[in-house]
Amino acid sequence: MIDELRSRAAPLRMRPRRLVIPDPTLPRAVPAGTRVAVVGAGVAGTSAAVVLAERGAEVTLLEAADTLGGRLGAWPDSLPDGSEQVVEHGFHAFFRHYYTWRAVLRRIDPALSFLTPVGGYPVISRSWPDEDLSGLPAAPPLNLLALLTRSPSLGVRDMAAADPEAGMALLSYDRVGTANLDHESAAAFLGRLAMPERARQMLFEAFARSFFCDQDGLSAAELVAMFHFYFLGNPEGIGFDAPATDHLTAIWAPLRRHLEGHGAVVRTGAAVRRLAPDGPGWRLDTDSGTDTFRHVVLALDPGALRQLLADSPDAAGAAPRLAAQVGALRTAPPFAVARLWLDRDVAAERAVFSAVSGEPTLDSVTVYSRLEEPSAQWAARTGGAVVELHSYACSAPDVATATARMRDELGQLWPETRDVGVVHRHEQFEATAPAFPPGSAGTRPGVRTDARGVRLAGDFVESPFVAGLMERAALTGVLAANDVLAEVGAAAEEIVGVPQRGLTAGVPFRARRRAPRPARG
Repeated sequence: MIDELRSRAAPLRMRPRRLVIPDPTLPRAVPAGTRVAVVGAGVAGTSAAVVLAERGAEVTLLEAADTLGGRLGAWPDSLPDGSEQVVEHGFHAFFRHYYTWRAVLRRIDPALSFLTPVGGYPVISRSWPDEDLSGLPAAPPLNLLALLTRSPSLGVRDMAAADPEAGMALLSYDRVGTANLDHESAAAFLGRLAMPERARQMLFEAFARSFFCDQDGLSAAELVAMFHFYFLGNPEGIGFDAPATDHLTAIWAPLRRHLEGHGAVVRTGAAVRRLAPDGPGWRLDTDSGTDTFRHVVLALDPGALRQLLADSPDAAGAAPRLAAQVGALRTAPPFAVARLWLDRDVAAERAVFSAVSGEPTLDSVTVYSRLEEPSAQWAARTGGAVVELHSYACSAPDVATATARMRDELGQLWPETRDVGVVHRHEQFEATAPAFPPGSAGTRPGVRTDARGVRLAGDFVESPFVAGLMERAALTGVLAANDVLAEVGAAAEEIVGVPQRGLTAGVPFRARRRAPRPARG
């Protein structure tokens, strides 16, 4: 497996790593009668459930919503003409170094044929010409050198003029050492880095907001870790794929069939209201009754997990450390999504996906009618287009205001959309993403908790391995499954990841005082 993942151009240090290697002397199957409840059927919970069900565990997957998927979930929406389109929580990029999540998805499609490359990766702005991040070499450090050579926003002279200590911190990700930056905000760190304003907005601001936080609300340590994960330590390059059809058809319906084919019980509309210790196991109360399990994986978003522990005083009393850590979790500002069915197409030169920089609300634009087949069919039939607007850390007070602001900002960037007619719209406005504010490192709960038998999984859970967004969710889901497997004496599931240290981590560095630049006459 590792050979097919390895990027040939990558230097040895920047190739994928086998982070968890199964013990070949242990059995793969769990002992008969191993019962596991997985609460939450997003990427994290489903990843845990898939591994455990395949090993022979009696898995019950409980999801409060009517559909699987969490923030990647999908469901049908009716259009005014009577046709039906499946909608989602917003565009998600399936990066090629999401090794854990892709390994789960290969269960339903070994060739991942449902994924298609998203051509181009422009960052657009009213203030500066577009920055195109596509076409960079796949492997570090060649990708960084190519960026410095060709980027109109950031050049070799800019890097040479940057603060050397901050620059080395950016290049030298190390889980322990980088945590020392956690007291600082991403905004303060980027200010210290002293990049030109154009580079800061076109490269770093657009990147930072992808994690549902503005620069002031994001820890510098998290920024550096994610810059390593997505760019400087990514052996596969910054290109990404997306499903060629809707997520329900491509992902969640097949994963449900896969789980049920391995004996798992999948229940939607089944919110867990309370968790309580019950002998050697845990009692789960739902609206339809109670059940007891020896092993529980909680794969909820931060707000839902916080509410569950608040409503479960017996569990909180039995696991005070877990209760304190969960109580301290914070959610990011709301994200807003507006998918618009338009009565005419956008300009032919518009990219499928565009990151947006410098706008108060709009963070990205996706032309779905050039991405997925159902939207393309609707556009071909009507002569229109399907466009999605996304605000990652939205300051608007409600969804209507957010949509109005995003449409106005889009009109400034793409003038042909100013007077376009909207045939139908689907809007969302929710605060379910985790926050990673300054000072939060070491305070988040990990996979294993002081509630014996209870594991956590999700994109906010502390992990021993660097990962972000969907990959962090899948990674912690498999780690939670591995912890169950270890307790019952079964072999772990293999985990492959990016290199865990940066290009210059461990290289001795002594900051030298820089002479001031001479004034230009």
